[in-house]
Amino acid sequence: MMSVPLRFIGAVSLFALGACSMTPAYQTPALKSAPPAQFKAMEGWKTATPSDHLDRGDWWTLLGDAQLNALAERVKVDNQSIAAAEAAYRQARALVSQQRAGLFPTISLTGSGTRSGGGGTTSAPGAGGSTRAGDTQRYQVGIGATWEPDVWGRIRAGISGAKASAEASAADLAAARLSAQGELATSYLGLRRADAEIAMVQATVEGYQRSLQITTNRYNAAIAPKSDVLQAQSQLASAQSTLEGLVQNRAAFENAIAVLVGEPASSFRLAADAGWKPIVPEIPVGVPSTLLERRPDVAAAERRVAAANAQIGVSRAAFFPTFSLTANGRSTTSALGDLFTATANTWSLGLTAAQTLFDAGARRAQVAQSRAAYDQTAANYRQTALQAFQDVENQLAAARTLERQYALQLTASQAADQTEQMLLNQYKAGQVAYTDVVAAQASALSARRALVTTAVSRQTTAVALVQALGGGWR
Repeated sequence: MMSVPLRFIGAVSLFALGACSMTPAYQTPALKSAPPAQFKAMEGWKTATPSDHLDRGDWWTLLGDAQLNALAERVKVDNQSIAAAEAAYRQARALVSQQRAGLFPTISLTGSGTRSGGGGTTSAPGAGGSTRAGDTQRYQVGIGATWEPDVWGRIRAGISGAKASAEASAADLAAARLSAQGELATSYLGLRRADAEIAMVQATVEGYQRSLQITTNRYNAAIAPKSDVLQAQSQLASAQSTLEGLVQNRAAFENAIAVLVGEPASSFRLAADAGWKPIVPEIPVGVPSTLLERRPDVAAAERRVAAANAQIGVSRAAFFPTFSLTANGRSTTSALGDLFTATANTWSLGLTAAQTLFDAGARRAQVAQSRAAYDQTAANYRQTALQAFQDVENQLAAARTLERQYALQLTASQAADQTEQMLLNQYKAGQVAYTDVVAAQASALSARRALVTTAVSRQTTAVALVQALGGGWR
């Protein structure tokens, strides 16, 4: 290899240390319009200071359910979607280390030993054996190093892009956790709503059975017509059918929870909680401008823009020559004991440079592709941010509406219960027809179920708001 003066190599090294970068200066893409000062669905919100790197907390404890808390801890450990996202994050971190290794030289060590010759055999005293006349032995050991100075910032741009991708992967992991926890909370609340409705409909079925007995007795006493008995039978069968549907819905929620906690559905059981009551957490406070720092999907989208920006630098660096420094040392001898003597050693230093002169526009097309990829990721980031605002506004509007609906439905349910009891008493006294009782009972059951549904909807809306905000608020 051609020898190169040390001064020249030193100059190249200094030039590499002060190398320039082909990567455009990165700035977070701005939205087409400035974020609003507050959410329109909740006037008077105070400023909060959430950030993507902060712990989002055990937000599910806001629902005040010990069983849900225990299940959420299992999701953290056993959920396979989270495990897959965590493995993807470790891959991304390993890629950063792999890219960073390109800044340092590669060193290799080689060694060999050969023996050749022919002729008769002669003894070799003290050698522990015999050799053939004319045999030759040759031993060689060598060490070499190769280093590509990052003159144009190609490697550094790759490292920057890999780091941004790793940060995006970390945000994906946070999003997977938040999504799994949100699905758990929603499925758990659905199961508890089914439990509450099952208990409610079971009580109603028992009441309908008593009503059927009353109408049957009245019919047998020739006080009531046969149609009253048929109506009572129809009403009872309809309620029993509704009960079977609720049992099936509960099983579906239970099986969904099993998957989320990493357990086969066939072996997972979650007992009914007769004393369960829906607890609606207080709505938090916050400001849209901090939302962009809070939601993991928004953070991941922004980090992918940074990775795409770094890739532009990698593509632009291809227009400039690449330099490679090599250093080799070799020792060759016919006697093993002389392998490391000065007279057996040789060395060489070298510098190579390569420059593509013509590629029919391939590099220019690669830069254009990288710029287009950047524009795509920037648009995706803006769309994700806009979607985040929409999600929060939707959940805030739903929370406010459901709060008002619950108060109205509570009044309606209480009035329907009183009406049911009054008409049943009047029917026993022979003052009203049984059709009036049937209508009142159906109305009361519907009102009670609507009240439970609205209460759980307020809870699930709070869960959805947590996800829209990117985590808990305590």
